[in-house]
Amino acid sequence: MRGMNDLMRQAQVMQKKILESQKALDQKRVEATSGGGMVTAVVTGGLELVSIKIDKAAVDPNDVDMLQDLILAAINEGVKKAKAMKEEEMAKLTGGMNIPGLI
Repeated sequence: MRGMNDLMRQAQVMQKKILESQKALDQKRVEATSGGGMVTAVVTGGLELVSIKIDKAAVDPNDVDMLQDLILAAINEGVKKAKAMKEEEMAKLTGGMNIPGLI
């Protein structure tokens, strides 16, 4: 029975560490650009877009489609980087085990 109690205690410690890491990751930010830096998106580890910067040179009233594409590309790259950051941090805690619903 002692082995089961130790296992449960270890699971609780791991769960606490994972929750703390997730909270910390929610505060971390990644930056992604598109168009050679014409559009910059900042995304948190919680996958929240917190800012977007657009260089004036990217704003051409005759080519709105290009600007829209640059914005989408920057945001998508930011989300991709944030997910990768989160997966990397969680893998450190779980020893690489894939735990469903964790990320």
